[in-house]
Amino acid sequence: MEALAEALAPLLDKPFAIFGHSMGALAGFELARQLRGQSGIRPVRFFVSADRAPQIPPRDRPIHALSEDDFLAELRRLKGIPGIVLEDAELMQLMLPIVRADVAAYETYVYATESPLDCPISAFGGLQDRRVNRADLEAWREQTSASFSLRMFPGDHFFLNATQPLILQLLSQELRGDG
Repeated sequence: MEALAEALAPLLDKPFAIFGHSMGALAGFELARQLRGQSGIRPVRFFVSADRAPQIPPRDRPIHALSEDDFLAELRRLKGIPGIVLEDAELMQLMLPIVRADVAAYETYVYATESPLDCPISAFGGLQDRRVNRADLEAWREQTSASFSLRMFPGDHFFLNATQPLILQLLSQELRGDG
């Protein structure tokens, strides 16, 4: 995050927001913390989607160290990678080390207590998401000293696929300040 924050800092001379879905929510959270500590820069709003708040310990068994066959089976079960991609053996050989590293970083994350962010947080979740529930999303409220909102949508962990136009409209409204 230090290198990412350093690379982004010169581009953040205008108001910006951070959006993170699933594992990306945790990455966005740590980026916001890194920017705050490194240069005092903060987003105007942080959007989190389909991930538990960072202070909540993981409930799922780790999968990053599974054998290749078992790891691929878990990726299929989670539906996080399109089937057409999973079935392309050559592409998966290129992607698998990257995906495994991302999953390992997420699964081995250790939360460190710091003061809350001073930007508003908006959380989004899927009503049928079996991995992240309303309470997991509500807990993001503890990570901000500013306003917090939570919206739930029909769908599972990847509710964004079916609600993209509505989500984009909400993001726009909240960034304009009328959401």
